[in-house]
Amino acid sequence: MSRILVVEDEAIIRQSIRRLLQRHHFDVDDVDNIDDAKNREVSDYDLVITDLRLPGGLGTDLIACAGDTPVLIMTSYASLRSAVDAMKMGAVDYIAKPFDHEELITAVKTILAEARVRQQQTAAVPATEAPSAPAHPASDTTTTKRNNGIIGSCDAMQLLFKKVGKVAPTDATVLILGESGTGKELIAKSIHQSSRRADAQLISVNCAAIPETLLESELFGHEKGAFTGAATQRQGLVEAADGGTLFLDEIGELPLEAQARLLRVLQEGEIRRVGSVHSTQVDVRLIAATHRNLKELAARGDFREDLYYRLNVVELRLPALRERDNDVVEIAEFMLKRCSKKMAQPDMRFDQNAINAIRSYQWPGNVRELENAVERAVILADENNINAELLGIDLSPDRYLSPAMRENLIERPAQEYSREAPTEPQQGDLSLDDYFVHFVLENETRMTETELARKLGISRKSLWERRQRLGIPRSKKK
Repeated sequence: MSRILVVEDEAIIRQSIRRLLQRHHFDVDDVDNIDDAKNREVSDYDLVITDLRLPGGLGTDLIACAGDTPVLIMTSYASLRSAVDAMKMGAVDYIAKPFDHEELITAVKTILAEARVRQQQTAAVPATEAPSAPAHPASDTTTTKRNNGIIGSCDAMQLLFKKVGKVAPTDATVLILGESGTGKELIAKSIHQSSRRADAQLISVNCAAIPETLLESELFGHEKGAFTGAATQRQGLVEAADGGTLFLDEIGELPLEAQARLLRVLQEGEIRRVGSVHSTQVDVRLIAATHRNLKELAARGDFREDLYYRLNVVELRLPALRERDNDVVEIAEFMLKRCSKKMAQPDMRFDQNAINAIRSYQWPGNVRELENAVERAVILADENNINAELLGIDLSPDRYLSPAMRENLIERPAQEYSREAPTEPQQGDLSLDDYFVHFVLENETRMTETELARKLGISRKSLWERRQRLGIPRSKKK
């Protein structure tokens, strides 16, 4: 039974967490301040769950005395900056309040499973021999913008790189979640290249691209005569990845029958070819990815729940491009340079209007859409400057502002805005604040707050906060 120490100064929250963990068969101790926590042998616990801000200090103060015991930070101040700072100091992960019970339990089980894998690998190394470094060690992700070629300066990507650096040297199964076009396969390659399996093969399979009738044969192989057309024995892709890494993209599209076979690979480390009565042992590290919500699919019976929990040992979430702040411009400029070189064009650059458009657009197709836009612009350009028109970006009002840009609206004095009907702004003079104020004042009499927020692509809470900051009180509908 795993021992967990909970450090939380709010009695109701502390007691609730203790009861929740005890219901899931964990041995739990709890204290309400830093000093009491430090008076215990923190390193004797399997996990420490601590609030960030506590009487007597910060929860991160416990990291130094925790030794190899992982520390999970809870914070009501759910900014990525505080999370990144905590991870830099050695926290294994963070969870933002308020969180639901299932979210906490999933995080706890994931951390403990990962810790067990590390302990097993450490135990497997002879005491007289120091563990060897990975063939392609992960870069210092807290100070560099790239991780194995992946561009990412924003807090969300730095946090992701930190997790990749932790999980890559292990053999833990990884589930990568993110919208289509966000670069899930690049993350899988980064994990493989930084693992002890880097010299072996990485086999990538798009489960959505293989016909359902052929999928089991492609993945697990078949014997001669197993079905019509099986003229010879064939090795499957899982077996081909023996000793290396298997990356299953769009795993949410995997049929239930194939899911059962994959579960056996994870549980027993063996496969059985279609038409065979014998099993074959395989040593494969599995990385899966999907843009779908596997938890919801499992609840509907469209995905095996036991397989979901086997896959979700370590979960990595890739942010959408619209959530990555200034990364989008850096990525676009990198793509422009690469594309210009590929097409034997002189070095090109974006003009200021193009850069503003790139920052403002929401990029529903993510990096893939950005790459297509840049390539199209290079092909159509008559000179070295790339303008916004060549990018072919749709900047209609519904898609003009990205959430990341709204988070960074430049503050202006509230008295600059009046309750009078707004005048139509001139083309080219429309600032981000101007657009927000104009849209709200023009539409609030015929839209509910929910509809306004949806049109702007933000939450009702964010809409209320922008109103307060920009001095736009809600109108009184007659």
